[in-house]
Amino acid sequence: MVVKEKTMADPKTDDGPDGGHSDGEGSWAAERQQLRADLGQRMKLLRQEGGLTLDGAAQRTGLALSTIHKIENGRVSPSYENLVRIARGYGVGMERIFSSEETSGTAKTRMTVTRAGTGSKVRTPAYEYEILCNALSQKRIIPLFARIDRRAPIRPDDMDAHDGEEAILVLSGRVELHVEHYAPVVLAVNDCAYFDSTLKHALRALGEEDASIFWACTHIDLEG
Repeated sequence: MVVKEKTMADPKTDDGPDGGHSDGEGSWAAERQQLRADLGQRMKLLRQEGGLTLDGAAQRTGLALSTIHKIENGRVSPSYENLVRIARGYGVGMERIFSSEETSGTAKTRMTVTRAGTGSKVRTPAYEYEILCNALSQKRIIPLFARIDRRAPIRPDDMDAHDGEEAILVLSGRVELHVEHYAPVVLAVNDCAYFDSTLKHALRALGEEDASIFWACTHIDLEG
């Protein structure tokens, strides 16, 4: 469920009457930057809580020091794979990555509810995730609501892999799913796919509008 950390042109650009971006586009760009900044602050806080220098964090996660520095400063949107690497390297659950709220008080609960639109948001280059049921710590499955962007045809270097398994259910629009070794599949509303996350994969929306999906993925060994 990942893409490379790189900037990419937004195909939704809508020029206003003066040839510039519309107010809606400017507002979305500002929100996207704020999501990156908020995530970066959480990444830095978690690193500092763990007593790690940037060099130490790079060694623990396997990421380049410069990549960690850019994430902490809100200059890049990390892929899901790199979020998993950071969580494992820092020894924290994914819920700590997605929310600044302290979750130790809810660690013993085994049931939680997220009301519509109230989940924590994380922006990556091609997707926007809303993290669901984040109050329950150490989950084996991460449930997400995701908006899938329209973008250019997926290339091999747009695809990436990580440990785990994933299932997606299309809620609106149409989605093109690419999974390594398989032909691309187009999914419509209520279509569902399940795949091995260790195979390189990527998604993009087709048509005139972005698509939305329910996305469930594991980030730990289910046999562990």
